[in-house]
Order: sequence, then C-alpha cells, then structure tokens
Amino acid sequence: MVIAPWHLRRALDALSSGGVIACPTEAVWGLSCDPLDPRAVLRLLDLKRRDWRKGLIIVAAAFEDLPGFVERPSNAAMKRALATWPGPATWVFPASPDAPRWLTGEHDSIAVRVTAHPLLRTLCARFGPLVSTSANRSGRPPARSITEVRLQFNGVLDAIVPGALGGLAKPTTIRDVQTGHILRR
Repeated sequence: MVIAPWHLRRALDALSSGGVIACPTEAVWGLSCDPLDPRAVLRLLDLKRRDWRKGLIIVAAAFEDLPGFVERPSNAAMKRALATWPGPATWVFPASPDAPRWLTGEHDSIAVRVTAHPLLRTLCARFGPLVSTSANRSGRPPARSITEVRLQFNGVLDAIVPGALGGLAKPTTIRDVQTGHILRR
C-alpha cells in the first residue's frame, strides 16, 4: 500500500500547519495531528468530543523518534515492547517530565506504538510522531471506511488520506510496558 505523492504532500502540509487529518490504521480509521502542537491536539479532541483527561496514543516509525515523551523502562520491559514493534501493539510507558499534559491527560504515563501500517508508517517517517486516535465522535463506533469518516467529520478535517486498513478486526491491544499486563484487549 503506497501513499500517492499528492495525498502525502497534502497530509504533510496539513500536519505542518496545525491541521487534523484522517488516515487508515491497523484496524480502524484514525485521526492524527502533531503531538507537539497543543492547539492541533485540542482541536482533535474537540472534533472527537473526547475528554482530554483520557490521554492519547502516539504513533511513530521508530521508538527513537519519540521526542522525549517517555521514560525508558528496564531492559526487560524495553525488550518486551521492541519484540512487538513495528507492529500492532500499543504499550503504556511512564511519561517523562517533558511529556505534555495534553497528551498524557490525567495519567503519569503515555501510550505509544511503533506502527507497521505502511501508510501510517510513511506519514510518521516523513513528519515525525503523530497523535493517533480512532476516527469517531465519543460514544460512536470507530470509522472502518473512508465513507464513515466523511459522514462523521464532513468538511472539518484538513486532509483525508485514502488507503486500506491493516487487517485487524479490532483496535490494537494496549499493555503496560513495565508489567506486561493487558489494559485493553
């Protein structure tokens, strides 16, 4: 699955100017923005009608790309996460003191994933880490098609990047990196 140059340019321009985009992920369509831009993140949360206190997931092309958001855990815990990446596994790490509250919410941790989804990975490789949250208004099911994204967010997104979902039946499992315990199946 290759992203068309025109769609890539449009998405990168939107992200660079504080926009919110939609793109396919491993299981559902997602909304993304620049995690370092508080106005973009707050706009994304407003579009979703999501409570900021819940925190958000950050996706990256490589763990090393995360800009100081997370504390590096023990070697055993890090090895556990790296064994699943790149791939459809989200891990909750202790947040660094530099992690913005608009990303962590009320938590002292932050959820991160090194994605293997080709389109999302390309966006992250070219732009940097992104917020990634399901494309839906709070309380509604996540969008599973570009049509569903358009129906829920008609005219309010800065770009919609066409592509295929990654084939998972449900969103990625979320685990605590320090314990390995499943937080969301």
